[in-house]
Amino acid sequence: MGPFRNEIEALEQNGITGVAAPRWPDPKVIPLWFGEGDVSTPAFIRDAAKRALDDGDTFYVNTRGRLELRSAIKRYLDRIYGIDVHPDRITVPGSAMLGVTIAAQMALGPGRHGLIVSPHWPNIEAVFRVTGARFSCVRQRETEGGWTLSAAEIIAAVEADTRCIYINSPSNPTGWVMAQDEQRTLLDFCRSRGILLLADEVYHRTIYDGDVAPSFLTLADDDDPLIVVNGFSKAWAMTGWRIGWMVCPKRLVVQLAALAECFNTGATVFAQTAAIAALESGEAFVAELREQYRQGRRITQEILGREPRIRLTPPVGAFYAFPHVEGLASSRHFAEALLASRDVGVAPGYTFGPDNESHIRLCFAQSHARLADGLTRLIEFARAYPPRGR
Repeated sequence: MGPFRNEIEALEQNGITGVAAPRWPDPKVIPLWFGEGDVSTPAFIRDAAKRALDDGDTFYVNTRGRLELRSAIKRYLDRIYGIDVHPDRITVPGSAMLGVTIAAQMALGPGRHGLIVSPHWPNIEAVFRVTGARFSCVRQRETEGGWTLSAAEIIAAVEADTRCIYINSPSNPTGWVMAQDEQRTLLDFCRSRGILLLADEVYHRTIYDGDVAPSFLTLADDDDPLIVVNGFSKAWAMTGWRIGWMVCPKRLVVQLAALAECFNTGATVFAQTAAIAALESGEAFVAELREQYRQGRRITQEILGREPRIRLTPPVGAFYAFPHVEGLASSRHFAEALLASRDVGVAPGYTFGPDNESHIRLCFAQSHARLADGLTRLIEFARAYPPRGR
């Protein structure tokens, strides 16, 4: 018996990285595979970090995040949701993905079961797997009216030993958005059963009917079994900064400080200064990005809609398309062949959970001319790609 747990020995990189790694970063590739655009973090955010560095702000701070940042997050959440979140509920451990990892570790372990709303970001499976827990998926349904999944369907998939439900709304990769009444039903159920509801709301400002997506925060009491994870990567074009926040039950303030210290000793200090600037001065930029994504969605629907072999259910939120390609037997092979022959990078559908092999995911956050070029190449490739091809 070796020193490493079976769950660790069995880990592999997700399918997106597997496709991208040989050609990343190759300037010839139009990169529709990752969840980011080609707009840099705006100057006012970068300048705030530069000033912090010039001031020598390079020392340890509170492991839950500096008070100024947690206070700015509170003001932001109160303003956009019309709530009064308790400041002790907010922790800034590092990236939003780190927040998901910490939350899963808090609820899951051997002998416990986790439930993932799917299709889902593939790293969620790895996060659940390394806890030693069992997990399963409940899949959204693709209908003529869009991707859909009810709270009742999620509840029906819960098992006797379920201790955590992961839900991402707006959804990566489908763009599904859970309605407020469905959120209420699911949260009520989790209260009654003592199940942690792990809500990933990182795409909360990328929604095409309104300014902000429905949030579980508007329904929750201070000590409900709810952890909401959010971050700066998507709404403020800060993917490389690796900074996000968690809103947790108030009674766990000490435990969250200890966990943040164990996992990361706290978020990078000068990135926290940049994050404050994003929250306090970034609304115009958030709106500008959302409009760019809106136009990217329109371009994607127009170009992919010309190809009868491709079926696209329009996303309601986030900035991805998750089209079905008729006759596709291996989404990995399709993505690799597209990359090799047309220099376009997309993510294979299989990596987003069960029953997605006939799908691919593409991010429409790129600049519009580049996006249109990539989609046109994709269409030309799909027309020539043999059905059931491998």
